[in-house]
Amino acid sequence: MAETAFQELLRSHNGKIYEDAPIPQLIEMSIKHDEGSLSYSGALCVSTGSRTGRSPYDKYIVDSPDVRADIWWENNKKMSQANFTRLYKNILSHLSDKDLFVFNGFAGADPSCTLPLQIINEFAWQSIFVQQLFIRSADTGWKVPQETGFTVICAPGAKASPSEDQTNSETFIVINFAKRLILIGGTLYAGEIKKAIFSVINYLLPKQNILSMQCSANRGMSSDVALFFGLSGTGKTTLSADPDRFLIGDDEHCWGKQGIFNVEGGCYAKCIRLDCNTEPQIWDAIKFGTVLENVVLNPKTGQVDYDDGSITENTRATYPVHFIPESVYPGIGKHPHTIVFLTADAFGVLPPVSRLTPNQALYYFLSGYTSKLTSAGRGLTEPTATFSPCFAAPFLPLHPMVYANLLKEKIDHHDTHVYLVNTGWQGGSHGGTGKRISLSYTRRIISAAVDGYLDYVDCKIDPIFNLPVPVRCPSIPDSILHPAASWSDPKAYEKTARHLASMFAENCRKFSGVPEEIIAAGPAIR
Repeated sequence: MAETAFQELLRSHNGKIYEDAPIPQLIEMSIKHDEGSLSYSGALCVSTGSRTGRSPYDKYIVDSPDVRADIWWENNKKMSQANFTRLYKNILSHLSDKDLFVFNGFAGADPSCTLPLQIINEFAWQSIFVQQLFIRSADTGWKVPQETGFTVICAPGAKASPSEDQTNSETFIVINFAKRLILIGGTLYAGEIKKAIFSVINYLLPKQNILSMQCSANRGMSSDVALFFGLSGTGKTTLSADPDRFLIGDDEHCWGKQGIFNVEGGCYAKCIRLDCNTEPQIWDAIKFGTVLENVVLNPKTGQVDYDDGSITENTRATYPVHFIPESVYPGIGKHPHTIVFLTADAFGVLPPVSRLTPNQALYYFLSGYTSKLTSAGRGLTEPTATFSPCFAAPFLPLHPMVYANLLKEKIDHHDTHVYLVNTGWQGGSHGGTGKRISLSYTRRIISAAVDGYLDYVDCKIDPIFNLPVPVRCPSIPDSILHPAASWSDPKAYEKTARHLASMFAENCRKFSGVPEEIIAAGPAIR
């Protein structure tokens, strides 16, 4: 058997090894080494330094013969074998005298296609992160095989030399499929570990006819399953944490022969402006064992100010899914009855809910639309459209049509109903006369969709976006359902709507191989 990366590291290692150390011990070591502080609720608060989010321009896939023809290179950056080897030696040298924290576990709650993981961390708090986020052998009883599916070595203190290693910066996230190895250096942001593994899943499982998806999932009392897709800020985590349903997972799932399953065993929730009244389940999950990234902590009182985004708007909480009451672990469910595409439309022109045809489902899946908000400090003067194919572009090694074709096959076979839900603005654009659709209205719309009520309601076709809009929804005023009626200036509405529709069309033209019937399902451009 070939030597593993961990075995090679051990040959020249002089520090201590803490393998699958218990969470309390890791928390104690984190505090002892000034990696973090405990909040009043018992959560461990840490800082990730200058990198408070992902570094998309520092992520690479090693160009090897076994994957070269498969990778969507327009979306992924290449790294040569030689540069990878140099970075690998750099990491081994950097870690040679460091104490290391090793986690052995799994990605994928379906034991028939789970991916065994070995994650080697330089810092104790990051080992807490991966233990709480991924699936643990101690929880499932699954035996960790001797031959690991993928190894991750995360060494934030190891930095690349852009001139020698031909990297964009000192930060690097590199996936080597041939060696089944991921290297991460130059960044403390733990989300890089999570998303690098998800990128691996997005390469391996579609080849087995399993659709990998960036979405949350829950199920009802009758075991009916709903999936929620959406980019950051659209409400994916918030809306899936429903007290009337059972949470399967908040971010990454796969759809196989038997149904859906969670990639992870934990949650990675945004907590900027977290409120105990509107998101009580997430609020209560932030306790001992939870890791809080980049929140503002009062060192005297231990209180956290969730409204303070002075460090970053991308504040995060990591906790095991069982911290959410009535959650499902390991996260497995039936084939979904309902899929919801969430978008926060800051232009204020998309309907609060639309019932999509199968071709429209693929169109809006490939579009992956939401919008950024006006921010004078960043030079934005109006909402900015954001398109991310399959709601997951940064993590797609394969062409988007691979995932779209798998989605079509599965929604056709299982008669899955797909809805587009706008959690954004009405009555005008953000920064103007528009107001955000209330969370209570959105929750009622989601309930009507997942309960099946909207499956049979008559629809009126939106003349610009070509979307079938339900004419009624329980406890929602009919006027709310049609955005044109909420604008005081009809001409301004039509101008803004056509502007957004043209951006959808322009985005669609970027992709080759999209069938004409899917293109025709998009907005009606005149």
